[in-house]
Amino acid sequence: MHKHIPSSRLGRWLPADRSILNNWLQKTIDAATKANKAFHPVITEFKKLIETDPVLYMYFTQMFQQQPHIPIQRGSGDVKIKDYHQMLRIINHVLTTAPEFNNTEMVGFPINAILDYPMYTPAGQAAFLNDKVNAVLKKVLAVWTEFLNSPASCYVLNENENGWFSPEAQKALNIDEFILDRSKPYWGFTSWNDFFIRQFKPGIRPLPADDEKIIVSACESQPFAIDTNVKKTDAFWLKGQSYSLEHMLNGRHVDYFNGGTVYQAFLSAEKYHRWHSPVDGVIKEVALVDGSYYAEAYSAGFDPVGPNNSQGYIAHVAARALIFIESSNKKLGMICVIPIGMAEVSSCIVTVKENQQVKKGDQLGYFQFGGSTHCVVFKKDAIAQFASNALPQGEFGANSNPVKINSTIAITN
Repeated sequence: MHKHIPSSRLGRWLPADRSILNNWLQKTIDAATKANKAFHPVITEFKKLIETDPVLYMYFTQMFQQQPHIPIQRGSGDVKIKDYHQMLRIINHVLTTAPEFNNTEMVGFPINAILDYPMYTPAGQAAFLNDKVNAVLKKVLAVWTEFLNSPASCYVLNENENGWFSPEAQKALNIDEFILDRSKPYWGFTSWNDFFIRQFKPGIRPLPADDEKIIVSACESQPFAIDTNVKKTDAFWLKGQSYSLEHMLNGRHVDYFNGGTVYQAFLSAEKYHRWHSPVDGVIKEVALVDGSYYAEAYSAGFDPVGPNNSQGYIAHVAARALIFIESSNKKLGMICVIPIGMAEVSSCIVTVKENQQVKKGDQLGYFQFGGSTHCVVFKKDAIAQFASNALPQGEFGANSNPVKINSTIAITN
């Protein structure tokens, strides 16, 4: 078994330097206070839920009171949201903003940044696993998605210092690898989300030699963990975050994968956000699982980037898709690709259907804006070995190279 629980720097969704995050949060608080926008109906609904449910009212009051008692504090100068009223005011403001580029200070998880401290408190741990809270958060994120799908969100697609077409951004994105048209407004992108799910030019990510034993990467992603002999049920919430098939797979095909292997890797803020088939085969089953959006493993310790250090944990509790593929390689058998939404990802958009034939490298779907991770689950004894580039390597910096989509990650027996 290879296991890696990495640092909060992973994915570059939030800055590792807490002072930078403090500056962003204070500016956002000030902007939301100054704008004083009327609440969107979904924020009014969130407020009503908090104030009419006695348990949730207790949780959303206590989580802010408990902030000073978090075991790990970053200093007296830390900026914290003072109560749920201020929380709602700032989230309401974020609903009509799009993320800006910043090479060192990017805040790609704005709502996560707002909830950073309260979500780690005992009350926050309980509140953000609550079904009613997650149901309304799903609506909140859907509203933000509407804005990010609209032409109004294109205002960050420019060549200014914090624009996504600035020289620094183009370099970070390797923008010339993607389909675009510089002669058109916003280079042909119709919204922030259209830009976020930009597609590679043909031939940029070629497949390896045609060999049914080769399994390729489903995502452009950095390895997080490889776990073998995975159990039907396990204590996924404890330190180490073991995988528990019953909960990951939402009860589907658990016996088939018992004793098998889980490979997990996460996507960074500046990379490609579509998922492709690791094998040739047939789509046997597709399921969307509702779950949490801002839950994290208490055992992972306080994490300035919320769920980043809790990726094993959120594979069991977060909103996700399950895509079961019957491989044409009988020794490999069925696999399950699990795209998992982290924080601001409210949607896993699946673009294949049951009984559809897929070839290795065919698109399966994509994430809408936000951080994201994914797992691939294999049956027992299906994998002979993992490629060296797929093995978790320890701490790394922002310039580490991810496993490229369509590249070899494993060989079957």
